[in-house]
Amino acid sequence: MSTQPDNPPENDLPSCHELQKWFNGQLGHSVLASERSRVSRILPDLFGYHILQVGERADVHLLDSSRINHKIFTAQTKNPAIGKSPGLLCKSEALPVASECIDVVMLSHLLEFADNPHQVLRETERVLIGEGHVIILGFNPWSLWGLWRLLLAWRDRPPWSGHFIGLTRLRDWLTLLDFEIIKTERFYFRPPLENLAIMQRLHFLEQLGGYCWPFFGGVYLLAAKKRVISLTPIKLQWQTRRRMIASGLAEPSARNTSIQNDF
Repeated sequence: MSTQPDNPPENDLPSCHELQKWFNGQLGHSVLASERSRVSRILPDLFGYHILQVGERADVHLLDSSRINHKIFTAQTKNPAIGKSPGLLCKSEALPVASECIDVVMLSHLLEFADNPHQVLRETERVLIGEGHVIILGFNPWSLWGLWRLLLAWRDRPPWSGHFIGLTRLRDWLTLLDFEIIKTERFYFRPPLENLAIMQRLHFLEQLGGYCWPFFGGVYLLAAKKRVISLTPIKLQWQTRRRMIASGLAEPSARNTSIQNDF
């Protein structure tokens, strides 16, 4: 595994810090708690040697439920707001990691703020082993959170300055990269309000929304597996054909042998 980091672009650092600041707030912490609960239902069943979390995140405990011992974190800059320093300082579009060596990759609210989300997914596919898994957390544009983004995008502050990506589009991107979608889930049906008292009173919407309007959760989780395409060993067929031509005689089939025995 390579450890040579790329130099992060300076113009991306302010937005990274602002995103960290938002996740450290009351609403951000509430979102992290819900995400950690959903992720903890999946990670214990994914095994391997290396798990990689890519992107600027305040929740370094998102991988705690994983049974994989070697946990790797990446970031574009060192941030004192994070209790644990990243293992790799690099761009998410160019990971300093060898190909096909990571068992699980976590992309948590990264694609919304990436300059090239397609390249992030291509890098994810490159570093994953065959049958490896990727878990993606993102904001759902078809929800109250998407409506808030339309109203507050002019502020140019995370998370509303991000480009929310719908699950349908994300599925299409992953399918083109030969991923198999194994799970999708939408959750966090409360509106994105900063008032803690009001958010606690609206907690009943979490259970009600799952039954009444499950497609409009503000946050989604997607889990996918990298497929391995098996190749037909046609080389062996060529070798058999060459041997047959060289000898000039074809081996008798079982049917021919039975006919000869009858005579």
